[in-house]
Formats: sequence, C-alpha cells, structure tokens
Amino acid sequence: MANYGFIKVASASPKLKVANTDYNISEIEKLMRQANRDGAAIIVFPELCITAYTCNDLFLQRKLLEKSINSLFELLDKTMDLDILAVIGLPLAIHNRLYNCAAVIQHGHVLGIVPKMFMPNYKEFYEKRWFTSGWKISKEVSEINICGHSVPFGYLIFRNENYDIALGIEICEDLWAVIPPSSYLALSGANIIANLSASNELVAKAEYRRKLVEQQSARCISGYIYSGAGVYESTTDLVFGGHCLIAENGTILEESERFNRGNVIIYSEIDVDRLAYERRSNKTFADDCDRELDRGMCKIVKFEFSKQLVADANRFSRKIHPHPFVPEDPDSVDKRCEEIFNIQTAGLAKRLEHTGSKKAVIGISGGLDSTLALLVTVKTFDLLGISRQNIQAVTMPGFGTTDMTYDNAMALMRSLGVDIREIDIKPACLQHMKDIGQDPEHHDITYENLQARERTQILMDIANKVGGLVVGTGDLSELALGWATYNGDHMSMYSVNCGVPKTLVKFLVKWVADNVAEENTRKVLYRIIDTPISPELIPPDEKGYIRQKTEEEVGPYELHDFFLFYAVRYGMTPQKLLFLATIAFRDKYDPEVIKKWLKNFYTRFFSQQFKRSALPDGPKVGSISLSPRGDWRMPSDADSSIWIKDLESC
Repeated sequence: MANYGFIKVASASPKLKVANTDYNISEIEKLMRQANRDGAAIIVFPELCITAYTCNDLFLQRKLLEKSINSLFELLDKTMDLDILAVIGLPLAIHNRLYNCAAVIQHGHVLGIVPKMFMPNYKEFYEKRWFTSGWKISKEVSEINICGHSVPFGYLIFRNENYDIALGIEICEDLWAVIPPSSYLALSGANIIANLSASNELVAKAEYRRKLVEQQSARCISGYIYSGAGVYESTTDLVFGGHCLIAENGTILEESERFNRGNVIIYSEIDVDRLAYERRSNKTFADDCDRELDRGMCKIVKFEFSKQLVADANRFSRKIHPHPFVPEDPDSVDKRCEEIFNIQTAGLAKRLEHTGSKKAVIGISGGLDSTLALLVTVKTFDLLGISRQNIQAVTMPGFGTTDMTYDNAMALMRSLGVDIREIDIKPACLQHMKDIGQDPEHHDITYENLQARERTQILMDIANKVGGLVVGTGDLSELALGWATYNGDHMSMYSVNCGVPKTLVKFLVKWVADNVAEENTRKVLYRIIDTPISPELIPPDEKGYIRQKTEEEVGPYELHDFFLFYAVRYGMTPQKLLFLATIAFRDKYDPEVIKKWLKNFYTRFFSQQFKRSALPDGPKVGSISLSPRGDWRMPSDADSSIWIKDLESC
C-alpha cells in the first residue's frame, strides 16, 4: 500500500488534574497509544499539559518543576514501544529562568525542546510572572541538558526525509503575534505546524481562533495541528474548552466539539504532497523564502518511523467531498452562488459595454448549459438597464431534438421575456450533406458535427445582422473532455460558462430555481435539471426519447469534475487521484468503473487540448481555468503515456 503523501495526524486534549503530573501523563499515554493504534504519525497535546496550564505560582515551586521533568521521563519509559511522534507541553528551568516548552518525543527519547516565544501579559493572562520568552536563549543555546541527556533546543524543525515531513512548533500566543514563529518556520521548510495551546473560552473567541488557524495555515501553505487545554484546567477565573483543530492551507479538515468532559482526540490526514505542489506553484512563497531571514537559529532534527506509513482507505479520516466544485456548507450556498453570478455578469457586462453592443444572441437547447448562460445574460441586461427583448434567444431544432427539450427551451424563453426565434436546421443540414456527399443515414462524427457548426453559423450571422454579441454556452467540464465541436459550439464571442464545471452548472440552475426565479420560470428550470444531458445530434429512439446520452459515452460528469479538480488544481498522480476517487465515491461506483473513466479522462484531456488552445474569452470563476491565456498552458501535442501507464500499473 502507498502513502500518497498523506500524513495522518492527531490533536488531543486529555483529562487533567492541576499539578498532578502522575495522573496527567497517564491520560497522555492513553491517548498516545490510541492514536498509535489508529495509525497517526504525529500527535499534539496542549500547552503545559504535563502540569496543567493553570498552576499559576506553583510554577515557581521546585517540587513541581522537578516532578514535571521526572514525569516526562516516566512517560518516555512507558511509550518506548510507540512509533508515533508526540508533542507535549511542560515547564523547564534553564539558566535560572523558567520557559514554557514543547517536548517532541518518540521511541522513548526526547528529540528536541522548543520554547514559547511570546508571553501574553494582558487582561486575563500574566505569563511573564513566571515565564521568560525563548527568543534570546534560542539564539544563544542550541542544546540543553535534561537529567544527563543532551537535547536539541530552540528554533527547531523535525524532519523525516522518507515522507517529506518537516514539523515546526509554536505555542499558543505565538500564533497571535504580528509575525508568528510559524511564518519563519514555513519559510525555512516546515510544512506542518503544531500549536500547543491554552486559549480560554470567551464569547466568539472560538470563531476568532478558528480563523487564525485557517489563515496561518493558508499564509504558510502548511498543515496546522492545534491542541487546546480542556475543561479540567482550573476554573478559578477562566474556563477552557479543549478546542482541537486540524487545518491545511486555509481549510479546517477536522474540529473537536468544545467542553467535552472526557479525553478528546481528533484525526485527519495532511497532504504534504499537495502542499509541496502549492509551494512550487506559488512564486510569492518562493520569493519570500529567498529573502534574507535569520535562519542561523533554525536547526533540523531528523527522525524516522520504524513502521511504514500507508494511506488506508478503510481507516482514512479526512473527508473527501465527491463534488469539490460545489459548496459543502449550506450556509455559504447563497453567498457563493451570488458571487459566481456576479463574476459571470460582470464579465459579460464589460464586454457589451466595450463593444458598444446592446444586443446578445444565444442558442437555447433546453439543456443545462444554455439555460445558465441565458440566466446570466438576462441578469446582465437587467443590470445594464437594457430591455430583455434585446436578447435574441434562438432555438434550432435538429435531427436529435426531442419534444422534451424543445418544450423546455420554448417555455424558458417565454418565462424570461426574451425575443424568441426558432430556426429549423434540418433543411440546411440536408443540403450541406448533399453538397459534401454525406449519407443522411450514416450517423457518424460528420453527421453530428455539421449540425453543431450549422447552429454556430446561424448565431454568428444573426449577431452580425443585429449588431449583437454571441454568448457562448459551453462549460468547463466539456472543455476538459473536448466534448465540443471545433468551431461549432466550441466558438462564441464571449463564453460566460467557461469557468463553470457541469456539476456546478446544475447546482447553480437549481439555486436560481429555489431562490431567484419566479414561479413559472422555476417549474421550467426543474424540468431542465431532470433532463438527461445530451448534445441531441442523433435522432431520438422510437418512443421519441433522447437516444444520445453524454454520460453513457464519456462517463459521469461528477467523476470527471472530480478528476479535473484534483488533476489540474493539485497536479496529482493518477494513482493518488484514483485512491481519492475510490474513497469519495465508494458508495456509488465500483473502483474498476472509476478507473475506466479516469483513463478515459486522461486520454481525452490530452488529445483535446487543441480545442482549448483556441478558446474565446470568458471569465474565470473558481480555482481552475483552462484558458490558454491564463492558468493552463499546455502543448496541444503532449503525450499522455506516462499518466496512462501510472494508472494501469495499480
């Protein structure tokens, strides 16, 4: 089994007794063993968890400090058999000063000690009463002696070469600083940050804390493991909630419920392979790394795992959303859809204003793509104060048009109050077949494509006649697969859907139906949503139903959109992509079916680049664009062999 770059990590908040180190390490050991059994490679505990954070003036008691060290070594003896890397908080007296520290332990050894850099000393916090900042000593001391053992100390990164893990550590308030230590750690190579924290609970503080973790993981392009002290801290003046978070590059992967009265542990997998891709792609990050920084104080501590780390689909904790282009959070749906519509309409509005055109021409098939394009065009004309009658909506029934899609198209145009034109393309196509010697009964690619090109010719000529602009209807998924007729539906004067994948098109049309459309339009939109996706270039069956169903020929669009997102957005290998798709669609598609369509995706994606190299203008609306002028610049004759072979080898 492969690792695929996934590092399973844990954030834990154990039950504690204030100043009772024996009890505390017992609970810490339980969670370490549990996480080790569950396949985690790293586990992070809260700030000062060996003693508890709220010992106050007891931190100045020699007995507590000595017991804290002794308890750490007891924990080492008890966990010598564990492969997991644990990050544990404790107070340490060094050179007659007290430091709030994180100890990194594995296989019964202390790999290194990292001190807290920023001491909160305002409002409810008064850490400077006991602790000293680690900034100065980190520059002066690179090793310390703990009970006869020499241990790396200061500004450390814990590195495992085999799995590309580089773990940096900061402690609570460090994250609240203007420039957190993790910023410098990330620039020095750390790709996972651990934060041992004791952040108390106040109204709305959890949301602020969550945003800090999200933002810092995004700014550092890193994984972030945050562990907060729990409810068993002293409640003399404060309450702690045991808030645990695992984030990656701006996204919260997993979060604990707060105020839990038991031991708390959460898991997720951090994708260090994806982080490496993001850092390679983000030239601002690379430029920042090249700036002069005080890196002399940063020391690399190497460590190994005795067991192989594998990504097990059956024990995979990270949630893999099957529809990555579609918002997961229902609360963000309205905002996301409004934003997408605003981007599409703003692009079209600018193009209309620039060309001086007050008319648009658009082909309406009764399918999803042309429906969304028409909705965008209508909104744009409303925004510009131009009559909807200036929208020339043209339906062009052909050999494959069914009563269902024809009725949908007519009902949609009527409900939106646009200017309706109907042009039957069959006579022109038959004449064209006669001219080129095409047998009308031979339903080959020529038969199909000449219909698409006839429709495009009609739209372009009408646009010339009325002084309008042809609005394209093709979507991002069709561009990825090349499922468009070159110089047919592939071409327009402005393509409003070019950044919107098929799964999102359907989602947007449904959102308009539920939230924007009037009742008569809403009914039509729901009929269109339920209509099978088809180019309708082959005659219907004997019952008049759609014979040519796109997803039966090229595969389910939800799979292709998943493949597109991870292949283009993160440059994933085919094997890793297959692994993720198998998890995301485990309840819907057999792995062999997924593999079949993934191979089809790579084959089509490479062979159809020539169509994307000649795309009309259109707005990018999400994280992926296939515009040859923007995000995606690929040679039209690139060879897909190594991608196909990688997939076939698994």
